[in-house]
Formats: sequence, C-alpha cells, structure tokens
Amino acid sequence: MVRAVRSPSRAGRKFIGSVVVGLAGTALVVACGGSSDGGGSSGVADAGADRRLPGPIHPTASCLVTIETPELIAGTHVPEGTVITYNSNPPASGPHYPVWANFQEYSAPLDEGYLVHSLEHGAVALLYKCDPTTDACKVTIDALRKIRDAMATDPMCDSSIRVRLVIAPFPRLDAPVAAVAWGITYKAECVDVPTLTQFAKDNYARSTENICAPGRTF
Repeated sequence: MVRAVRSPSRAGRKFIGSVVVGLAGTALVVACGGSSDGGGSSGVADAGADRRLPGPIHPTASCLVTIETPELIAGTHVPEGTVITYNSNPPASGPHYPVWANFQEYSAPLDEGYLVHSLEHGAVALLYKCDPTTDACKVTIDALRKIRDAMATDPMCDSSIRVRLVIAPFPRLDAPVAAVAWGITYKAECVDVPTLTQFAKDNYARSTENICAPGRTF
C-alpha cells in the first residue's frame, strides 16, 4: 500500500546521498564475455566488490526501507527455461537467459532469467507484491508509474524506448515493494517516493553492460 510520505530530514537526505551515490558512483566497466543474443558470459563474480555495503542500510523514510548489495555473481548465459537459483530476492546479478525483457510495464510476472539480463543492460526494475484487482494495489502501481515517468529520457535509447525501467509484479517478494539494479536491491513496506526515486536515479545504467536496445516483450 502507499502510505503518506514524510520527507526525509536533511540529515536523512545526506545519508541517502552519501551511501547510495557512493554505491552507484563506480560504474562496473567489465567487458561482456559473450554476445547479448548468444551464449557466453559477462561480468565476473567479484566485479564491483568495492561498492558493496558491509550490511543492510535503512535510510530515513516513511516506512521501513532496506538497501543491500548482495554478493555479485557472474552473468553467465544459460539456455532459456533453465531453472536458476539466485542469492537475493529480488535477484541482482547472476546467470540469465541470452534474451532480455524489454524495458516496459508488465501485468504478469517475468521469468527471472529475462529480468536479470535487463538489469545487466543497466535497467532498474520496480516490483510489487499485491493483488492488482484491489484498490490498494492499483494505487501502488500508479505510484511506481509516476516514479518511472519522472525519470529523464535516456539518450542512449532509440524512439521505441524512453527509459530503461521495468515495472512488474513479483510474487515471491518478501516485501510489498522492491526495486533492483545490477548489484543492489531495495525493499520497502510501502512506496516511499523520495528514497525509491533516489535509488532509481542513482543506480540507473550502472551495470556490467550498459546497453539500451529493445528486448523481448512478454
């Protein structure tokens, strides 16, 4: 559900900026070991290890927000349909399918193998766990759309893609709302607009393979 947002204190904003920007400040420039539409691997297991947090952080917000940097796992390409076990929920790195999900909103859950490949291409995913037929869930989805719409147009993308944002349900979440980019996760008990917006901006296009090209639509 979306709760009334209390703007973080000045100290809270400084905390968010110093930690999250610090995390995103080091772009992961690791060459892709395989083509984006074929086999092979990209990234290495310890790529970007210097941006990892020593543990979860909880920025000032209107509800409990948890930001973590799980251990990075090499982005190996595996055949579509392969069952993949990830080390975080939602997954932030690791094996994925050779095809990525297009950067758009989905009404049905995405297979994580496609989603992780989208993250490898610099996307940020805004995820939710609620019944989309309920009014509360509709409010949550609308709030996520507004965060997406507030993102600046990506100059790397062609006219078919405005911004590398994915919005989708994610039934196995252990929180009502989450966001994820390559190497970093955000989970919250509500849509806290200031911290979620900051997370999306700070971690956008920070990945091992910064590419904007249309993916598969499901």
